[in-house]
Amino acid sequence: MTANHLKTRCPWTGDDPLMVQYHDEEWGVPVHDDQKWFEYLVLDAFQAGLSWKIVMQKREALRQVFYGFDPAAAARMSDAEIESAIRDQRIIRNRLKIRATVDNARAFLKLQQEHGTFDAFIWSFTKGKTVHNRFKRLNQLPAKTSLSDAVSKALKGAGFHFVGSTICYAFLQAGGIVNDHLESCFRYPELRVRKRFTPPENLPFL
Repeated sequence: MTANHLKTRCPWTGDDPLMVQYHDEEWGVPVHDDQKWFEYLVLDAFQAGLSWKIVMQKREALRQVFYGFDPAAAARMSDAEIESAIRDQRIIRNRLKIRATVDNARAFLKLQQEHGTFDAFIWSFTKGKTVHNRFKRLNQLPAKTSLSDAVSKALKGAGFHFVGSTICYAFLQAGGIVNDHLESCFRYPELRVRKRFTPPENLPFL
């Protein structure tokens, strides 16, 4: 048995290699790259009504369809490109989610213009500080919080779609604004020791 198998991790990973890798290397790691933020925004929107495992299986195909999750490229997608994506059997063929991705890319670019970076905007909700929860069991994790409510309201006001509070909470967990690894998970203490991010001054949500 390898050392990796001996590690205690959050039980939602199961034994699926993609889920284990995502948990060990990405989930809860603080993000400060706008393209990565857009990727998580797309993936969480596509997860609505589905399992995260399905999204992980479709991730690389979604990356290809949406130009490497480059928001500027996704924002320029034509009606013909959108229809082509809707016919693409490799991805989750949901017309509303695909069109929402393009609309969200355009809203994302507007937030970048207004705040310098999307990263500065999203971290301003916690003043650059990760919320480290102390959960012992999966059933203690909330579906949404007052923080995700505030983020959802702001994103909806900025023209985003598929950004309800539950989706936003998953988004905040993914990007490390919230650390929801269980206390027993080997990643929990590792993420607690990361340095705090200091956002730019004069942001409206501080």
